[in-house]
Amino acid sequence: MTKLSGTKLFALTAAALMATSTAAFAGDAQAGAKEFNKCKSCHMIASADETIVKGGKTGPNLYGVVGRPVASFDGFKYGDGILAVGATGMVWDEASLIEYVADPTAYIDTHGGSGRSKMTFKLKDGSNVVAYLATFSTMSDEGASDEGAEATETMDDDMDETKGQEHNQEGEHNQAGGSN
Repeated sequence: MTKLSGTKLFALTAAALMATSTAAFAGDAQAGAKEFNKCKSCHMIASADETIVKGGKTGPNLYGVVGRPVASFDGFKYGDGILAVGATGMVWDEASLIEYVADPTAYIDTHGGSGRSKMTFKLKDGSNVVAYLATFSTMSDEGASDEGAEATETMDDDMDETKGQEHNQEGEHNQAGGSN
């Protein structure tokens, strides 16, 4: 048996953890496009050039949210709690967004802010919605990826089937406000 040095052991452990954590947060963008119906009463997805998903303005625009600093969408009035999280320099990534949508108030309280979130809606598993939002990351040179465009087309096709239906996993949706 070969003995590994501390540095090699650390590198192997870090690589294994990164591989596991990426897999743990991998969602299905096409499924997320459908699930985004739950979010669009408060949120839209719109680039500077086009509206990808027309939605409400109670919450901030979610175009480019993955990779964007927390509470930084220009012109949106954020609550004090999420502003305090943003002041820590935190940037939204897939893992933090999944944690946030599961319980926004708990997220704020454990990441540098305090108090209730304006966003009272909760998703038990936000991995698909976050995968969908990641397709609109401004971190890429091309803007929305082909996967995101295909998922949006699928969502648009399915809209007629779901019109008028309430999409709320937890039954806790409140349009009083939204946070990013």
